[in-house]
Amino acid sequence: MSNAFGPLRRLSIIGLSVAAALAVALAIAQDQQTLEIRSAIGSDDPRALGYVARLVGGGLSGGNSFRALSNGDEIFPAMLDAIAAARRRIVLETYIYRGGKIAEKFTSAFEAAARRGVDVSLVVDYFGSDSMSRDHVQRLRAAGCKVATFNESRWYTLEEVNYRTHRKILVVDGEIAFTGGVGIADYWMGHAQDNEHWRDTQVELRGPIARLLEGAFYENYIETDDVVTPAVDESDISTAMGDGDSLVVRSAPSGGSSDLKRLYLLAIAIARQKIDIQSPYFILDSSGSWSLKEALARGVRVRILMESDLTDARPVKYSSRAGYEELLESGAELYEYQPTMMHAKVMVVDDRWSMFGSANFDNRSLELNDELNVLARNEELAGRFTADFEKDLQVSNRITLEKWQRRSWLDRARERFWGWFAEVF
Repeated sequence: MSNAFGPLRRLSIIGLSVAAALAVALAIAQDQQTLEIRSAIGSDDPRALGYVARLVGGGLSGGNSFRALSNGDEIFPAMLDAIAAARRRIVLETYIYRGGKIAEKFTSAFEAAARRGVDVSLVVDYFGSDSMSRDHVQRLRAAGCKVATFNESRWYTLEEVNYRTHRKILVVDGEIAFTGGVGIADYWMGHAQDNEHWRDTQVELRGPIARLLEGAFYENYIETDDVVTPAVDESDISTAMGDGDSLVVRSAPSGGSSDLKRLYLLAIAIARQKIDIQSPYFILDSSGSWSLKEALARGVRVRILMESDLTDARPVKYSSRAGYEELLESGAELYEYQPTMMHAKVMVVDDRWSMFGSANFDNRSLELNDELNVLARNEELAGRFTADFEKDLQVSNRITLEKWQRRSWLDRARERFWGWFAEVF
């Protein structure tokens, strides 16, 4: 009898050991400190941008212009037109570069630019762009483009496999830039017309801010290539502040809170009337939860729009939903976008401030990935984002507390289980 049960005992011991190791890892991943930040001034104070910049160490610039672009039908033509008009240099950093129709258009555009003498440099994430066609890489390099891979994993660097660049940056001639949620893949094409085509937002930026985004590209490019010589422009970034004032914040993995995480918390802290957040994979840690509940307690209206079951990461969706009840009880309005995968990453504060870029409102973006976000004071841009938000709400499902409390026991079990992994998603 003892011999028969021996293998079972060994399996049980192994299973318990794995479970214990997982429990320890998840406990370590949890926030060791809750950041509780209030703002001494509100969003309407003219000192607000400088106040936030000083606290997060971001790059300030003034005199910028912005054009919000919705979905592939608007986004890709604008980006390709900018590439076609390039005279001196192009830099692109992206998490996704997946073979297909849109990848073919970008590769051809980069080839053509390089052959007319434009300096073209690309950084693609090793994990996110693993499906980038070898043929595309060979074509780009044959045309004279430089293609570098960020954080390419080796057996001796496995501890870094969890760190990725999630930034989406295109800068042309140091004058025009694009950032937002969009990578190079066919599911970003179209106008979110069905569940095969995603809903997303990208912003075209012109002015001194373009050089700040180019600087963020070079930060990672320096880490991926042998010898890098960042481009120099005759004019430096203007320090004059005015319409189009902007703050650029980039982040990378760190042992403490990142500048980007503090930017999110401070953007919530300066709100005095309302906050609209649009983000997939929305997962709050204790700091984010405290900040939003504190905003609600001081009378700020908080609306959060997320993806629905039409998602490319179902476990992350369950983990996100594990935090719904606490937010609903605090007075937040929660919505899930129904037509397709919603991938836009935008926050609007008091109809004045807009934050956009590559970061999701989750732990992976705020503590693990390399990300880049822009905080801009521009009422026209905020108005466009708000109009898009209201339009998206028309095809979204509002989650009420009463409705949420009637969900099935199976959904509750899934949320509880995947909620344990919230800090590592």
